[in-house]
Amino acid sequence: MIRAALLVLVLLLPAGSRAEEALISRLSDRRVEITTAFTGAAILVFGTTGAPLGPASGHDVLIRVEGPPQPMVVRRRVRVAGLWVPGPTATFPEVPSFYALAGTRPHWEVLSEGERAAARLGLINLPMRAVGEQAPVFRAALLTLKQEAGLWVEQPEPVSVDGGRLFSARIPLPSTVAPGEYRVSVLLVAEGRVLEWQEHGLSVLRVGTAATIAGLARNWPLLYGLVSVLLAAAAGWLGSILFRRG
Repeated sequence: MIRAALLVLVLLLPAGSRAEEALISRLSDRRVEITTAFTGAAILVFGTTGAPLGPASGHDVLIRVEGPPQPMVVRRRVRVAGLWVPGPTATFPEVPSFYALAGTRPHWEVLSEGERAAARLGLINLPMRAVGEQAPVFRAALLTLKQEAGLWVEQPEPVSVDGGRLFSARIPLPSTVAPGEYRVSVLLVAEGRVLEWQEHGLSVLRVGTAATIAGLARNWPLLYGLVSVLLAAAAGWLGSILFRRG
């Protein structure tokens, strides 16, 4: 299906445009909806290139998906009088809520270190400015937490190539993905540098009951907390009644 769509897209372009446009990329959908039953999704990115892809030609495609920035706090627990209590804290004012990078080959094989740093490609090049504790261990802890949650990933699977010029990739979004505006970047690289760069917008939105609950928690936090406590108490009471009858 993807290959047929791309072939039609290429054929519809004028000959001059096909010669000038070395990279054409698209998203299968520009909107992801988060409902109460949301268990995750996948972004399908596909396209075609003017030059064949692969080691023989030296041309590769990199796909980066980056979510809206958010603050993160990393706390280190310390042992005091036999008890674990919160200790030093590092606050990261702006880190990507989601970050994924995939390519026809790993990015460190196709771009120089300087090019990767300039383009913010790779987890090592993410902005992680900290306020408070500056020890590298806090950055390492943040990186580990995000990776374990599936929110920061590198090369989840290689970008597939069909016919030498058609490419596609599925970038997984976990169930804990944050809502907001995402940027999907598609890069054509060769000879250690970026030849072309295209960006697409992706909206991740809460809808239905999920949106109502999120709005309640954001706009009326006290009411949200009270309702949560009452629901938990009601569930506990109902459970005790059922078990007692059993």
